[in-house]
Amino acid sequence: MAGAAAKPREVLHAMWTHMMEWGGNWGSDWDLFGLMHLLWWVVVLLAVIALLRWAVGRDARGLRTPEKDRALDILRERYARGEIEQAEFEQRKRDLCG
Repeated sequence: MAGAAAKPREVLHAMWTHMMEWGGNWGSDWDLFGLMHLLWWVVVLLAVIALLRWAVGRDARGLRTPEKDRALDILRERYARGEIEQAEFEQRKRDLCG
């Protein structure tokens, strides 16, 4: 029974030999792991940023408000208040919708 158990030195030698067979050194496998780990966190960070930008671009009703529509609304408000004349309103409207 005592001969069936592996000696610690033989176990360490087998582990070391197995690890060295992967890429010839420790560094190459661990570098790839580190790179993939970094890539994972970059993807997570970009997803969070995209989610925040999507959430901020919504109005109170939860509808997306494109910048062009918002600019046109402001133009209409300025025209309604009398800040700009009809000719200027029409020109700027053409520029925005154009």
